[in-house]
Amino acid sequence: MSNGIALVLAIALVAALFALVLVVLRRSPGRVPARPADAEPASPQDDAQRQRALADATSEADQIRARAESAAGAIVSSAEAAASQSAEARREVESEIRAVKEEVRLLRSDLERREARLAEREQRIDEDARKADQRSDGLDELQRGISRERAELERLGEERRAVLERAASLTADQAKAELVAVIENQAKREAALIVRDIEASAQRDGQKRARKIVTLAIQRVASEQTSESVVSVLHLPGDEMKGRIIGREGRNIRAFESVTGVNLIIDDTPEAVLLSCFDPVRREVGRLTLERLVLDGRIHPQRIEEAYDRSKAEIEQLCVRAGEDAMVDLGITDLHPELTNLLGRLRYRTSYGQNVLKHLLESAHIAGMMASELGLDPALMKRCTVLHDIGKALTHEVEGSHALIGAEIARRYGESEDVVHAIEAHHNEVEVRTVEAVLTQAADAISGGRPGARRESLEAYIKRLERLEQIALAQEGVEKVFAMQAGREIRIMVKPENVDDIQAQVIARDVAKQVEEELTYPGQIRVTVVRESRAIEFAR
Repeated sequence: MSNGIALVLAIALVAALFALVLVVLRRSPGRVPARPADAEPASPQDDAQRQRALADATSEADQIRARAESAAGAIVSSAEAAASQSAEARREVESEIRAVKEEVRLLRSDLERREARLAEREQRIDEDARKADQRSDGLDELQRGISRERAELERLGEERRAVLERAASLTADQAKAELVAVIENQAKREAALIVRDIEASAQRDGQKRARKIVTLAIQRVASEQTSESVVSVLHLPGDEMKGRIIGREGRNIRAFESVTGVNLIIDDTPEAVLLSCFDPVRREVGRLTLERLVLDGRIHPQRIEEAYDRSKAEIEQLCVRAGEDAMVDLGITDLHPELTNLLGRLRYRTSYGQNVLKHLLESAHIAGMMASELGLDPALMKRCTVLHDIGKALTHEVEGSHALIGAEIARRYGESEDVVHAIEAHHNEVEVRTVEAVLTQAADAISGGRPGARRESLEAYIKRLERLEQIALAQEGVEKVFAMQAGREIRIMVKPENVDDIQAQVIARDVAKQVEEELTYPGQIRVTVVRESRAIEFAR
């Protein structure tokens, strides 16, 4: 690098000197010719002129040299700068070349490693393919062996089945049916054991609290219940009053029955007449009308109509008062007046002999107490329960079940959706979605199912007992069936040699389930299966 710089400086200096010589030659006014020997000596003016020219040339030569030296220095500086830049560029190029070489080396080594891995992978793949081919050949051979064994097993099975059919005198379908029956019976036994354990575990926790809640509610309700019928009795002050009631040629009794719609039964019963009507409100109006006529003593068609009008107005007032008294008893103050009037009309209506208004009040008190035990709102529960049979007041006027009718009436008069749902779902005509609806059903069942609360017709009662006995007798292994406690309990006697303890539990469960699905009854029916073994010997 230093040799090159020296060479550049030498060339620059020679160029500068060459330029200086050219300038001097170009600017000299002319050469002063040498004076010949025989020439005349120069004059002082010529010498002075030559001296001045020489001085000027010398001065100009110095200036030219100075400029040449300055230009040479600039050229040298630019040459040094160019050389420095050239060296820096060379170093950068050499550094880049080294980086590229290193990168190429790394790429080459990476490529070599990849090639080695690919070669190894190809080798493994080839090895796996060879093993897979060997395994496939082995599986094919195994499949062929399995197929041969399966065919042999099928052949042996057919021979065994034929031998069994000949030995047992049964076809395959018959044997299968017997096997299914045995398995089904065994499954029922095992299921009964599991269910019994689960029920025992659940009853230890759930029934204790449920029994406590229900018994507390029932114990705290002190409600008397009288069974009403379709006949009312009116006592007379004397038997001579019967003649006045009948009237001349029976005109009074015909007029009374025509106006009131109630049948009068006058028989040999001393000092009493019977009033018969399926509508309890109409029967009560007729009873009150006849009582007024008896007290007044004047009985004729016109007087009958006047007494009937007064009695009808009085009964309507009594209905309103009964509804208001019921609301005061329950502590409900914001019920719509129309709902209160409808509740009052239920005072003279009965369901299976049970007074509907008393049933509603009793159910409301039970539901309120159960709600308090469960931490719910007692006021809301009383409201739901006291209105659940409100549709019975209009059942003869509007088509549909009393639950749906009552729900529509409650919705029309601004009751909340919880109350409406409890009314429409208390007979499961609508799927139960709230706790209030469940408690309404429970309170309704407790009030209607308690002993002495309701009665049913003799024909329906006998049919229910007969059906209970038929359901129990249809079970296998049953010997005798007894319907006890007015159809509230079925006692089933089974044959001990055909039915064991687990099968007895299965029979009890099947009978209870079938009774729930087929029959309608108040309260609950207890199913008891008795399996008794007796050993009898005689000492002689």
